[in-house]
Amino acid sequence: MDKTRTLGIIGGVGPMATVYFMEMLIDMTDAARDQDHINMIVYNHSTIPDRTDYILDKSKKDPLPDMIHDAKMLQSAGADLVVVPCNTAQYFLEGIKASIKIPMLNIVDETVAYAKRAVPGLKRLGILATNGTVKSGVYDKACKEHLIECVVPNEAAQQIVMKIIYEQVKAGKMADISAVMSVIESMKSAGCQAVVLGCTELSLVKKSFSITRPDVIDSLEVLAKRTILACGKKLKARYADTDAFPSLPVAKALL
Repeated sequence: MDKTRTLGIIGGVGPMATVYFMEMLIDMTDAARDQDHINMIVYNHSTIPDRTDYILDKSKKDPLPDMIHDAKMLQSAGADLVVVPCNTAQYFLEGIKASIKIPMLNIVDETVAYAKRAVPGLKRLGILATNGTVKSGVYDKACKEHLIECVVPNEAAQQIVMKIIYEQVKAGKMADISAVMSVIESMKSAGCQAVVLGCTELSLVKKSFSITRPDVIDSLEVLAKRTILACGKKLKARYADTDAFPSLPVAKALL
C-alpha cells in the first residue's frame, strides 16, 4: 500500500482557529472522495501557556516544552509534517524544529513570501498581530529577508487589535468589524500596499464578515494552501494561484 503523507497539527492556539484551519484544508483540497483528502493528526492543546504573555514577560510559563512534547508525539504517531496554526508560536519554532526529524512550515515566512509574490512592487507591508508577535520580531525578520518594510500599528491602534483578539474573538464574542476595518485603513493610509492578518483569531474575523479585499492577506489561508501542497495534494481551481504558490521544496523532501 502506498504511503500517504500525514499532517500533524499542534492546535489549540487558539481552539477555534485550529478548527477553521482544518476546515480550510478540507475545503481547499481538490478531492473527489474521502480518500483524496489529507490524513491529519490533531492535538487541540488549548492549555499550552499563552505565547504573548511569555514573550512580554508577563508570565514565566514557557510554552516551548509543551509544544516540543506535542511535536514529538505527532512524529511518533506517524506525522510526516508538522504545522502550528498560530503566528505568535513561530517565536518558538526553531526550538520545536530542533526536537524532531520531520519538516515544519512557518506561517510567518510563508505569509511574507506570498505577499512578495502576490503584490507587485511590494515595499511596505502592514502587520496586524498580537503584542507578542510584534515584540518577537518574526515578521520584521521575514520582511527584511525580502527587502520589505514591516509596518505595525501605532500604540492606540495596537491596543484595538489586542482588544479584538483577546477580549472579543478569544472570548467567544463578535468582533467589532468597524474597529478592524478602521485599523486596516489606518495602515493603508500609512503607505502599506497590503495588510496581513497576522493572528489566526483575525482570520476568524475575516471569515465571519466575509472580507474579500485583495490587499488584506490572511496568514491562516496562506498556511492552509501551503500545507495542502506540502502534503502532495492539489488546490481546487478557485484557490489555485501558481504564481503565488510555486512548488514547495518541503514537498520533495516528503516524497
